[in-house]
Amino acid sequence: MKSFKVIWTKNAKYDLEEIIEYIKTDSIKVAKDIFFEIKGQCNNLSNFPTSRRVVPELQHIGILKYRELIFKRWRIIYKIENEKVYILIVVDSSRDIEDILFRRLLKDDNKV
Repeated sequence: MKSFKVIWTKNAKYDLEEIIEYIKTDSIKVAKDIFFEIKGQCNNLSNFPTSRRVVPELQHIGILKYRELIFKRWRIIYKIENEKVYILIVVDSSRDIEDILFRRLLKDDNKV
């Protein structure tokens, strides 16, 4: 079985930090748990990254290179290139994802 390397972009790291900071105001323990659960879910992508769905908002316009992992209330958007999984966005699923997708992904503003 081929193993992919999971790499977090600066944007995704920032997204996760913001989420954890927000949760921390209510409970440090819950914030820590969520942090490690999200990191763990992303690390699991090293085994079967193509098993997750293509991002539907992009799929309907023919963009198929971005996939997503749904974890609790968050959408974790990533792309696979050269045996690497790049974590690009971590966002609350209640937010308007289309604006974030077009602003970040189509601008290719995904610095590692």
